[in-house]
Order: sequence, then C-alpha cells, then structure tokens
Amino acid sequence: MRLEDQAIVITGGASGLGRAVVARCVEEGARVAVLDRSPERVDDLRKCFGSSLVATTGDVRNLTDNLRVVSDCIGAFGKLDCAIGNAGIWDYSCDLAALDAARIDQAFDEIFHVNVKGYLLLAKAALPALVASRGSMIFTISNAGFYTEGGGPLYTASKHAAVGLVRQLAFELAPHVRVNGVAPGGIDTDLRGPESLGMADRSISTLNLPQRAKATVPVGELPKAEDYAAAYAFFASRRDNVPATGSILNYDGGFGIRGLRRTSAGSDLPERLGLAALNRTPSDND
Repeated sequence: MRLEDQAIVITGGASGLGRAVVARCVEEGARVAVLDRSPERVDDLRKCFGSSLVATTGDVRNLTDNLRVVSDCIGAFGKLDCAIGNAGIWDYSCDLAALDAARIDQAFDEIFHVNVKGYLLLAKAALPALVASRGSMIFTISNAGFYTEGGGPLYTASKHAAVGLVRQLAFELAPHVRVNGVAPGGIDTDLRGPESLGMADRSISTLNLPQRAKATVPVGELPKAEDYAAAYAFFASRRDNVPATGSILNYDGGFGIRGLRRTSAGSDLPERLGLAALNRTPSDND
C-alpha cells in the first residue's frame, strides 16, 4: 500500500484517529496537509513530521478553511491525490429523552455541521484538484453509521447521513474521483462532544473503553487508533484498490456479528480443539 509521490489532505489530523492516519500515510511515503482546530496540536504536528507535512488551524465548517488547506497542499506539494474527511464530534450517546429541548436546535446544527457539512465542504474544496489528478476521497464513518447504540440520535443520524454522502458522491464523481469510507468501532482517543450540550471538554478517553471492550467487542480488545489507519492507506492507494468506489469498510472489531446473548461464540474453541495454550487474546502477547 505504498503511497509514494501522493499528496493527501486530512481534516482533524492533529490527534486521535486523524493523527494515526497522518503517521501511516507519511510512513507509506505520502506528503500530508492537515486542517485541525487546535493550534497547539498543529504546531506539534509540524515538529514531528517536518517537510513531509504542512498544517493549518481552521474549522471544517468553514468553506474558506477547507479551500485553504487544499491550496496549502497544492502550494507545498504541487498537487492533491486524496482528501480524507475525518474531523468529527460525538454526542456521548445522549438519548432523546435526555436531550434538553431548548438545546436540540443548536446541538443538531453543531453535530451535523461538523460531521456532515464538514465532509461536504472538503469535497467541494478538493473537487477540481482531485478531478485533475483522478484522485480519491475517503470519509470516516462509524459503526453508528450502520448499527444502533454507537451514539445518540444526533450522532447516529449524522453518521447515517455520511454514509449517504459517500454513496451519492461516488455516483456523481465517477469515473474521475473514487469516494469511499472507513467505519471504525470504538477508539480510546481524545474525541470530544458538542459545545452546545456542554461536552466540548469531555473526552471519550474517560470512559475506559479498553476495559469495556473485553465484554462487548468480538475481537476481544479495543483496537488502537493506529490499528485502523491501514484502511485509509488502502483506500488512498492508486495500486491496491482500483475497483473501489462507493465502498464503506466496516472496520469495527466485529460489532455487526455480535449475537443476542454473547459477544462471540468462539471463545472456548481452543479448549474444544485441544489447544488450551492458545486461549488468550492478542493483548496477552503484548
């Protein structure tokens, strides 16, 4: 999945999953332009990745900022091969009954503007350059784009909307630009919530997802941000995924195959096959 000579834009690339995708793309030979709202994290990115990266502070809800990161990418690297929309916020599974009626309008607008409009604006800003390069777009979806209980109604609706956006853009932009999505499961990152619900300073890392994953994730552990990054490199590759457009990879640790009573049915397979010594999760080898 080498990405030599590719120039890639990534939004929300200064922390968590986005930073892991930046690191993987650079490792595979790409040069990267990042748009992120945190000046401190943007500065840290510049220090870590040097000439392989340009980064700018901005808001994905603003078309001007999306145009700026595309312009920065072309100015620094001469072209744009792939645009990755990744910036997002989570509603901490705030259900409808718990939503303050006075805040619903603001919360809806904030979540949809970041999680959906942010992708649409990046696509608009990047479109001419990607048509010229016959490049691709990749958007971060979520297990909540397909299943319940990955968030509350606001977040879940926004991720279902992102699924529709991937499919519609794949249709509209073919054959010139490929459009795909990656749907990760839980990640122990610094993902924040909407300011309109008083969650801007709340981090998903406080939920101890790695411990919860043992009982809820079929693969038996919570994947790290870097474990998800290969999917983005795959979809960005010009060699490895030529047929893929309108595709969304459910890369979620197996949420879609959980049983009604158990997370998975194979936990006792080693004993049943006389291989008791192998009855350990991948984390036991770390």
